[in-house]
Amino acid sequence: MSEIPGAFWIILTGALAAASCGLLGTFLVLRRMSMLGDALSHAVLPGIAMAFFLSGSRSVLPMFLGAAIAGLLTTVLVEAFHRRWRVQEDASIGIVFTAFFALGVVMISAYAGQVDLDQECVLYGEIAYTPWDMLVWKGEPVGPRPVWILGGMLLVNLLLVGLCYKELVISSFDPAMAAAVGINAAVVHYVLMGAVSLTTVAAFESVGAILVVALLIVPGAAAYLWSDRLPVILGLAVGFGVAAAAGGYYLASLWDSSIAGAMVVVLGAVFALSLLLAPNQGLLSRLGQRWNLSLRMAQDHMLLGLVRWAEGRRETRWSQAEMREAGSVPTWLRGLAFRQLRRQGMVEGGRGGFQLTQAGKAQALRLLRGHRLWETYLNRLGLPEDHVHAAADAVEHFLDDQLRQELSAQVAGAQVDPQGKRIPDPETRPSGDATLRS
Repeated sequence: MSEIPGAFWIILTGALAAASCGLLGTFLVLRRMSMLGDALSHAVLPGIAMAFFLSGSRSVLPMFLGAAIAGLLTTVLVEAFHRRWRVQEDASIGIVFTAFFALGVVMISAYAGQVDLDQECVLYGEIAYTPWDMLVWKGEPVGPRPVWILGGMLLVNLLLVGLCYKELVISSFDPAMAAAVGINAAVVHYVLMGAVSLTTVAAFESVGAILVVALLIVPGAAAYLWSDRLPVILGLAVGFGVAAAAGGYYLASLWDSSIAGAMVVVLGAVFALSLLLAPNQGLLSRLGQRWNLSLRMAQDHMLLGLVRWAEGRRETRWSQAEMREAGSVPTWLRGLAFRQLRRQGMVEGGRGGFQLTQAGKAQALRLLRGHRLWETYLNRLGLPEDHVHAAADAVEHFLDDQLRQELSAQVAGAQVDPQGKRIPDPETRPSGDATLRS
């Protein structure tokens, strides 16, 4: 083992801790229980302290048992306060975890001179000492003790998720359905909380009680921005954790700072990038969606304006001012929308003016038909005729052929809208020549 560099062991330890926390933290985020993970990461402290006082040892088994008991007690108390005594859930979490955490700090501080339990290590961790904390088997070092502990914890978590995947998913999304199919959601809940408690204490010596909170929450939260499929989210959460371990180590080397803290900084950067770049939930994606929607609405308004102007006229022309008013968007965006209409073959023409093509007329009539069908439907529901236009104006951009057919069935026999304007048939063409002067 001596030839393996210390950096490898440090990165491996961080990766195992982040992967273990991220795997379970994904389900905490899914259940909207992220703050309960925070509570557990702090509330297991008195369990660890009591386990040390009773056993006089920092061995793995007493620590895990103490942490598991404290974690389960925390979960039971939070649930009891919330469901039996009607205390708000966030208040229940705050009451329990602050009381338990304070008790743990007091216990460690009060007996700090008598016991070998470092509260700085418990709170902040010290992953840099990992290469020297070797586990010896038959007189030979077999690797750092934290690697074995966290590796075993990751294996347990993987087995838990693999064997109880269906139960975890159903009870997380729909507890009522879980009960209907014979799944005890309460048992699943407490098993998950017990695993979180054990994972938390396993990561104490590496990343500490405070920083483990970020490892429980951030990877899962970042992964949810990238996908709607839970297996993909779980994989991404573990991947983000492993990447943060490697990146955090080199960032800490560059800054000469806490390695565990640098890992969480990298996780924060991963979340920020996910928030910015994720394909569906990212800020850039949403800006793009809003941009495309604004362009499409501007195009729809232009097409509708032209086809309405053409109704009952043999020769019609629009001025540039009328065209700008129909677009209902800023001037620069209106120009872009009109250029896209030309590229899409919806309008044609040149210096003498522009007119709707056959494709443009068909699209405009579909929009107009949907608008007037919706107005008629709302009016038949009891909405006054002078209130239906604004509602139909908002909905017309999102009606597809199937919805227009359903609306037509709902208002069967209607030939005109509430204002007396004719509802176009699907094959109707407007009379006149709708043009736009350039």
